[in-house]
Amino acid sequence: MALIPVTRSISLDESELHEDFLRSSGAGGQNVQKVETAVQLRFDARNSPNLPDNVRARLERLAGRRLTKDGVIVIAAQQHRTRERNRVDAQERLLALIREAATPPPPIRRPTRPTKGSKERRLEGKMIRSVTKTLRGKPTGE
Repeated sequence: MALIPVTRSISLDESELHEDFLRSSGAGGQNVQKVETAVQLRFDARNSPNLPDNVRARLERLAGRRLTKDGVIVIAAQQHRTRERNRVDAQERLLALIREAATPPPPIRRPTRPTKGSKERRLEGKMIRSVTKTLRGKPTGE
């Protein structure tokens, strides 16, 4: 089978994706009742040999309600009128989810302290502002 590139280091085998076609819900006239255009894409993330462990863990966390107890991600697509466009839509959403899981988390922020110069500049500004406001007051009668 063909490989689907996800990132530079991750590619999925097409045989890992299982698609079920069913009738779309909602309004749409006679076409909806007779044509199975909606797609349910299933991907077994827990048993996929192509996903590194850290990506798999982040993917399961990101999938949320789309993840079954068995570790299968289910993505439903029924926005478009044709089966092919729904297939592509579901596949793109799965690949976007995997790409998001593959990006490393941002580094942990280390709290820093303000420099001596920035503290002095802040206090200088406060002093100038204080003088300006004091001069706005009523004059003293000497």
